[in-house]
Amino acid sequence: MSEQRLIDMHVHSDNSPDGIHSPMYICECAVRNNLGAIAITDHCEVDKFFSEKFNNMVFNSFFECSKARSAFEGELLVLIGLEIGQPLSNKSLADKIISHHSYDFVLGSIHTPDGFDKDIKEIEYDRINVYKFMENYFSQLTEIAKWDGCDALAHITCPMRRIQGKYKIDFDYSRIKSVTDELLKTMISYGKALEINTSGLRQNIGRTMPDVNIIKRYRELGGKLLTIGSDAHNANDCGKGIREGLDIARACGFDKITFYVNREILELEI
Repeated sequence: MSEQRLIDMHVHSDNSPDGIHSPMYICECAVRNNLGAIAITDHCEVDKFFSEKFNNMVFNSFFECSKARSAFEGELLVLIGLEIGQPLSNKSLADKIISHHSYDFVLGSIHTPDGFDKDIKEIEYDRINVYKFMENYFSQLTEIAKWDGCDALAHITCPMRRIQGKYKIDFDYSRIKSVTDELLKTMISYGKALEINTSGLRQNIGRTMPDVNIIKRYRELGGKLLTIGSDAHNANDCGKGIREGLDIARACGFDKITFYVNREILELEI
């Protein structure tokens, strides 16, 4: 394991609104950190595609990542990806966005849930029923899992960064087990990979998203496709937590992780 070059399948550049560094600098740092491959998956919020100029950012991201891929050929496998948020808010637009460029990997996600006009990081969770919220959130992810535009779902328990991390609210997943299982079963049925998002290890929540229990349940239900991503928004965080993610994957019964080239599934033994 110590000699294995790591793969980080979720990295953001300065072509995301909250990203800091350029694709070229991220790749430089990835090489220094002995990564074998990274997927630069910049944000694209479908419901804000024109109003917040994601159309420009998506174009720039693909162009700059293509340059980085050429520049680092032989040193680092640069996968050109996209994290597409709220794709079903305008499915026809989402389909056009995905088909416009030749992506290696597409993550589906939710940052602005149905019924809210704010990002999940801005919701006041101490003022709502968090169980009802997570039921609705998982139900929305279940519908995205049926969409053929994405290969994996990103950070499926992302709201826990605030629910548990910031607001310190206890949460018992057994109370929404049927909805959680429905999401995982749908992902398996439609061939969507589960992401171990390691950004929580760097934050107050102190665990991956999802945590070990959900990863184990995905495996119990027959899930086989698993990606690992740092969700880095700066070059220094690229690759962080990936080794811990591999340890978690192995502990949950996985002997391979998944990565994608030209939207095709490839596997790497761990």
